[in-house]
Amino acid sequence: MSNISPNWIQSKAPQLSLLFMTVIWGGTFIVVQYALNYSTPMFFVGCRFAAAAFFVSLLYWRELRGMTRKDLIAGFMIGAAIAGGYGMQTVGLQSISSSESAFLTALYVPLVPILLWIIFRKAPHIMTWIGVVMAFIGLLLLTGNGLNQLHFNFGQMITIIGSISIALEIIFIGYFSKHVNLARVTVLQLAFASIVSFVSMPFIGELAIPAFSWPLLLIAAGLGGASAFIQLVMNWAQRFVDPTQAAIIYAAEPVWAGIIGRLAGERLPFSALAGGMLVVLAVIVSQIKPRFLLKKLKKQQKTS
Repeated sequence: MSNISPNWIQSKAPQLSLLFMTVIWGGTFIVVQYALNYSTPMFFVGCRFAAAAFFVSLLYWRELRGMTRKDLIAGFMIGAAIAGGYGMQTVGLQSISSSESAFLTALYVPLVPILLWIIFRKAPHIMTWIGVVMAFIGLLLLTGNGLNQLHFNFGQMITIIGSISIALEIIFIGYFSKHVNLARVTVLQLAFASIVSFVSMPFIGELAIPAFSWPLLLIAAGLGGASAFIQLVMNWAQRFVDPTQAAIIYAAEPVWAGIIGRLAGERLPFSALAGGMLVVLAVIVSQIKPRFLLKKLKKQQKTS
């Protein structure tokens, strides 16, 4: 007889859904890299999120009625952050491996509390700072630099900047979520991500639209569907999963990307693999709040 009850399966469904989502998410890096054989970066990002907006709108088209100014502002700001994050990540994939890109992109997790501190003056806890230091050391190892030097190539630098944009996306979602219709804004943010990507093409030197090809169409549609699925799973599961636990689950995403990249023939040197694992560990550490710290914070809140 199995000891796994239906109630247990139901209670763990959100966590398992997020974990399954990280497998799909991790696999998108190498697919995007392959798509760049047929397209320029921002045109592909525009196509990808146009497809994602289409798929999500099929579910939420009724929600588009009664659109407000706040919905439009939220959709634009989140969409612009998405376009910036995924656009720079895609540009970076032209010169670095999918595994390296995934590890560098994961830096968005410890960056979120740092940016919250800069923007809203919400001081990070000590574990966040420890995670940031670990991520920085991992970054040096991952990019092939020693601890006595700091140098990034273009692909690495643009991907790191992209991780900042993805961190801003998460902050914007948290900021606007209490004031807007989430279903409506989900469609709008994906649509604006597509529009911003297309508009930015001439500014980064993409002066011509790539020739039509069936592989490009199929990959854009497939990744659009994957992006829509990821967004829907995140929106549903994070209603039941603690943000700290969710962030730790998301740390599996670059690990899956590394495994899939290796199966596809990518070979990172040992120091880079160690750096990548240190980045993943930094993500986990930055989200842990020991009990003694929580008690200290509660005492400070009572006395303030």
